[in-house]
Amino acid sequence: MSPDKNSADSLAALAAVIASRLPARGGDPEASYVARLLHKGPDAFLKKIGEEATEVVMAAKDADHGGDKRKIVCEVADLWFHSMIALAHYGLSPADVIAELQRREGTSGLEEKAMRKVKAREAQSQGENS
Repeated sequence: MSPDKNSADSLAALAAVIASRLPARGGDPEASYVARLLHKGPDAFLKKIGEEATEVVMAAKDADHGGDKRKIVCEVADLWFHSMIALAHYGLSPADVIAELQRREGTSGLEEKAMRKVKAREAQSQGENS
């Protein structure tokens, strides 16, 4: 990342490249890894997200036992990258994630989790009453 670019700019630039690989935008699965994953559909990139999440956990466990902490950064980068492919597939962007994190700013994690449970119960109750 160049010194004059901030993190949001870098994520937006990467998101634009990923979006350009969408099948609807002519992404060529023969020429692009991202286009290939998107062409295969959600099962392909969701599997990669699961694999990368596991690799983050393994790298962190290794770091707890003297392993290189930088490996965590590499694995998180892979996880973020594949998560961004999912975002693009569903018409979302890193800006949507950043907005959600900003919305949560100043809210206790415990309060946030409790609110999600209340909303889930309400949604379930509405579904049963329909």
